[in-house]
Amino acid sequence: MEKIETTTSDEEIDLTGSEWLGTTATAKRLGITTRTLYRFIDEGQLPAYRLGRVIRIKNTDIDTFIEGCLIEPGTIAHLYPPAATADNS
Repeated sequence: MEKIETTTSDEEIDLTGSEWLGTTATAKRLGITTRTLYRFIDEGQLPAYRLGRVIRIKNTDIDTFIEGCLIEPGTIAHLYPPAATADNS
């Protein structure tokens, strides 16, 4: 049985196993701010749906977004400097 907490904030409703998440829960799941989440939605990187006055994101779309963020080996060498070598002249 699903646990539903009645509150004034739709973001605090706990629907365990729910297909949809609100923006706060989605941002928390991704480890990002809601501002960054809104940017991803606005840029079309993450599909979202306006249901009445709230924005909802499907769990399957979140999973797809996460998989699309996978870093391929050998593609981030530019982010760390090469190891210093000892000059033995």
